[in-house]
Amino acid sequence: MGRYLFQRLSLLVPVMLGVTLVAFITLHLAPGDPVRVLLGELGQGASQEEIARLRSTLGLDAPLPVQYGRFVWRAAQGDLGRSLRTGAPVLDEVLARAPFTLVVTVASLGIALAIGIPAGVLSAAYRGSAVDHAAMLLALMGVSLPVFWLGLLLMLVFALALGWLPASGFGTWKHLVLPAVTLGLASSALIARMTRSSLLEVLGQDYIRTARAKGLSGRIVLLRHALRSALIPIVTVVGLQLGGLLGGAVLTETVFAWPGLGRLAVGAIYSRDAPLVQGTILFTAIAFVLINLAVDLLYAMLDPRIRYD
Repeated sequence: MGRYLFQRLSLLVPVMLGVTLVAFITLHLAPGDPVRVLLGELGQGASQEEIARLRSTLGLDAPLPVQYGRFVWRAAQGDLGRSLRTGAPVLDEVLARAPFTLVVTVASLGIALAIGIPAGVLSAAYRGSAVDHAAMLLALMGVSLPVFWLGLLLMLVFALALGWLPASGFGTWKHLVLPAVTLGLASSALIARMTRSSLLEVLGQDYIRTARAKGLSGRIVLLRHALRSALIPIVTVVGLQLGGLLGGAVLTETVFAWPGLGRLAVGAIYSRDAPLVQGTILFTAIAFVLINLAVDLLYAMLDPRIRYD
């Protein structure tokens, strides 16, 4: 396990470099000159000398490889630059919004697991029955509906028509319900489908037939023997879904005016605040990489036969 952990951690270095390269290239492919954007907020009519001086101060006059090297060096030290709009350190702004995204992501994942795994288990246990068909129909609807459309539908029904929940904003637990349910329902559908297919495959194994031949009840065979073996592909999907929830937060937080990283990124894009966009992308990508690392380590814990090759 120690060798597996070391080798898996060593892969993080090239992955992180790739992430920083993508974030850096994304900044320079975006239209607009960040220097002129910054001057546009401070006042019009800047001379070419003032533009050149500010460009030099920001380090934007250096060749791109040099700028990338400086960016990586500063990022490695936790310095993601300063926001062009507010002048505050980008890392501080990102860290201030990250807890909001973390709360809605964790709540969404909890909803997805609470609905998806039981639905998948019931569907596999009653294969071919009305329960199976109903669960898979709902799962198909869940993966087919766009997240933003589902969010608007929930807002229309539960906020505007029934008045049970606030339509947007934050402050109480009621404000969390609609964003979390919007993200969680879409993920629960995929988890339910994966749980069903994985369980059905495991239930056909010889050791399951042996367990049944010993006289164990169907519930014990299903939950104690089959479900644990079926967890590895489910964990894979959950890890990918967790990353997807971080990405889906961009739409959901915008729809429900939730003050997380997604809304921060959208606001930064509208204001062409390039360092803030770059920092948000980098922070989210690193979080996604770390989630995948945790999933890989969980594989080895669930199945000791898994080793790094």
